[in-house]
Amino acid sequence: MKPYVKKRYAFVIKGIYLLGILLLALTPCLGQNREEISDSLINLYESGKYDPSEHLELLRAIASSNPNPDEALEYNDLLLKEAIRMDSSNYIYEGYLQRGNSLEIKGDLSKALESYFKAEDIGNERGEKSELGRVYTAIAGVYAGMGNKQNVKKYYNNAIKIFEDLDARINLAVAVENLGDSYLEWAQPDSALVLFNKSGPIFKALQRKDYLAYNLGNKGLAYAQQGEETRAEENISEAIAILEELGDYRPITTYLTYMSDIYADKNDWDAAFGYSLRSLNLAKQYGLKAEMGGAYLKLSELYERTGYTSAALKYYRNYIAFRDSVQNITSVQQMAEIEVAQKQIELDLANQQKRTQKIVTISTGTALFLIFLIAAGLFRRNIYIKRTKAIIEKEKDRSDRLLLNILPEETALELKESGVVKANKFESVTVLFTDFEAFTAHSENANPEVLVKRLGVYFTAFDDIIEKYDLEKIKTIGDSYMCAGGLPFPIEDHAIKMVKAAFEILEFVEDAKSGETEDGLSFNIRIGINTGPLVAGVVGSKKFSYDIWGDTVNVASRMETNSETGKINISEHTFELVKDEFNCEYRGEIPVKNRGKMKMYFVNGLRSKNPA
Repeated sequence: MKPYVKKRYAFVIKGIYLLGILLLALTPCLGQNREEISDSLINLYESGKYDPSEHLELLRAIASSNPNPDEALEYNDLLLKEAIRMDSSNYIYEGYLQRGNSLEIKGDLSKALESYFKAEDIGNERGEKSELGRVYTAIAGVYAGMGNKQNVKKYYNNAIKIFEDLDARINLAVAVENLGDSYLEWAQPDSALVLFNKSGPIFKALQRKDYLAYNLGNKGLAYAQQGEETRAEENISEAIAILEELGDYRPITTYLTYMSDIYADKNDWDAAFGYSLRSLNLAKQYGLKAEMGGAYLKLSELYERTGYTSAALKYYRNYIAFRDSVQNITSVQQMAEIEVAQKQIELDLANQQKRTQKIVTISTGTALFLIFLIAAGLFRRNIYIKRTKAIIEKEKDRSDRLLLNILPEETALELKESGVVKANKFESVTVLFTDFEAFTAHSENANPEVLVKRLGVYFTAFDDIIEKYDLEKIKTIGDSYMCAGGLPFPIEDHAIKMVKAAFEILEFVEDAKSGETEDGLSFNIRIGINTGPLVAGVVGSKKFSYDIWGDTVNVASRMETNSETGKINISEHTFELVKDEFNCEYRGEIPVKNRGKMKMYFVNGLRSKNPA
């Protein structure tokens, strides 16, 4: 069973390049960071004390080593201008590639792709496979930022094939590492770790300290997705230390945000806020738009979780602004056009007022013209306000529907009205757990996408069944399904309804095994049920979750663990409530981990043939 996967902001290692003799001469110490390297190269360029034949290589080295994307673009423009003048296709390719890198860091993804495609055209013309492999890696990284899964796989796999044929180890390792990073973004940490364990040894053998840092950090993120918080924190902390030494700040902002998550889960709020603020300041200092947006969102979540709603709203607004500027959302562009038009009207009005003071003879006509302009501006503004209100109402309705989809209606209303949900104790609730047998073995051999799709078929059917009996779905945990009866509104026959629902679940699973499926996947299932008191409430701030706690829940889980294939195993408490309705088979007192011996029963069917 897999733990809940946290959302994160992934980075992509960009552009593999060799800095050449000039850069090596200026970096005798491996500990020298990128900012120091860039400053040294700029000083050399401005002094003019270098061989003219190395002019283009020096500009390329400055553009590729400068951690500030705006400064890197300035030198990159010089590189392109000189390379085009000298008709050097090699450096024209390098110019477009490095320009795409800087634009991607700034968050201008569409222009970054435009530059990469120009580099790809040159690589095709030159017939240089290594150049195509590098630009394929970069293009895949941009598509990863856009969420285009199909193109991410396509371009990374194209790059990997080229680098394997050329035996280009460092380029191959980076492409593999970046593909692993994408699998992290898709919440597939096991696949990601397979790729990281392939790229890491290559970085180590080639003594690439910077890429080893990325590898450590990415492994930390994978461990965090798997729920191994201690290993995650160790790896991420080590990665941050190396990257700070090297002056590579973009990935640091991502790792700092994730460190904030780890400490927030430990309720160490000082550390959590400290990491997020540090991430935001670094992103601001180096003009990293996407990372600024991520830091704003994280701070909004932290303030919301600690009860500071006004501060949470402030940072969330900043996040929305930066998110929209990075993604170039059409609605934001339309709003910007309206604002520009309004400013132009104001400017025209001011100029017209000056003219009316000088030309008294046309004051009446001018006044009428001004009134018309003002009326037109107000009319357009009124239309804009109405459209904005309509968009807000639409989004409000959408958020209400989403909230009702993940929380009981009573709980959702309480959350909307007060901003918090009070935990409630219920004296009698029936809890059901299911678990697919040998699911781990299936997951190791089956295609992950097919496996998840098939699991969705089962869980969708289970949702329909429990809704039929007015039961409440709590959550799924990997391949386990959990629901409860008797909350949020107490009902007398919740145990009987739960057992009836369990029989329908068994019936669906059996039908699925005998039916034809495209993927050929089917499972056996165990079910366990227990009844008793528990506490229910809402947890989480990023994704609200209605959850239940107490000994009743733990015993229900033990009932499932001690059940058998195709059987419904119930506790003594549940048996007392359903024995008059169902035929139950006493199993005796069975040892249970950490609980001693407990009485258990198999439910074999209804005592009568009355309809459910």
